[in-house]
Amino acid sequence: MTALEKIIDDFSFLDDWEDRYRYVIELGKALPDLPEDKRTLENKVQGCASQVWLVTQASGDPENPILIFEGDSDAHIVRGLVAIVLATYSGKPASEIAALDALDVFGKIGLVEHLSSQRANGLRSMIKRIREEARLRAAA
Repeated sequence: MTALEKIIDDFSFLDDWEDRYRYVIELGKALPDLPEDKRTLENKVQGCASQVWLVTQASGDPENPILIFEGDSDAHIVRGLVAIVLATYSGKPASEIAALDALDVFGKIGLVEHLSSQRANGLRSMIKRIREEARLRAAA
């Protein structure tokens, strides 16, 4: 079972929105801290109300590299959203990432409708950045 499959499975057992919210925060707490030297302006995601950083590493086939993502946020709930986004995308080939919309995953687990418009916009910004980077690397 992949990390994402486990998250989706765990969400299926949580009926109450408060329990889901707590679970998202727990996912964020489990996310490794991003080292200070990676918390740069270049790694900062624009369009997020909270501070969010994303770092990408590529390996393997230069035509369609495997992308590994690291991320962090200064807000607990957003950090949990980062964890779900990373579970969705990290470790996949660039072409697959470019074609995959994590908003579908968030819709499946019933999260999107419970996010404030600011958080939903920030989530979209994170996803857009990851997918654009994957498209560029797959086309390189």
